[in-house]
Amino acid sequence: MVNGSLKNNLLIFVRNPELGKVKTRLAATVGDVEALRIYHILLAKTRAAALGVATKRTVCYSDTIEEQDIWNPLYFEKKTQHGLDLGERMRHAFETAFAEGAKKAVIIGSDCPDLNGPLLFDAFEALDRSDFVLGPVHDGGYYLLGMKKLEPSLFEGIPWSTNVVLSETLERIQHLGYARTLLPELSDVDTEADWRDYLKRQRY
Repeated sequence: MVNGSLKNNLLIFVRNPELGKVKTRLAATVGDVEALRIYHILLAKTRAAALGVATKRTVCYSDTIEEQDIWNPLYFEKKTQHGLDLGERMRHAFETAFAEGAKKAVIIGSDCPDLNGPLLFDAFEALDRSDFVLGPVHDGGYYLLGMKKLEPSLFEGIPWSTNVVLSETLERIQHLGYARTLLPELSDVDTEADWRDYLKRQRY
């Protein structure tokens, strides 16, 4: 049984950790083996953050469900992602969460090592006063998106993996007349420079 309130659902998007298939921009300079090692670290940090908030937790794998991994089924429900692009996959995850009875749903990836339980708690709390909550990253995207009901337009025609993902999403929310809350900006890890910056922050 997955722990946490069934009224809240934390959706965790992960890639199956396979050599040569994760963190490709990082692997371009550090190699596939090191990129996979770093991705396992990122997954562990994401798991720790998720366990730091009392909620239903759903791990959404990129390809296939893995039974013997760090995502203990006592605490994490397991599903696979469905859709042709990131927008379709996220929309499907939200749609499923709400169909299963969630009143609030928050989605995160596995690239943000500074994410923690208190920030996730703040995200769910923000939905008491806002329609949407977003966590910006330094490169113009977001590490978190939360909502109380599905808004399909936030997933259609967005230029994913560009520096305008956040601004385009916020513009659509404003155009629709919804209220939104922004969490503190964090840094994700896509490149070797990002990883070195993270390690440097840990030393100070």
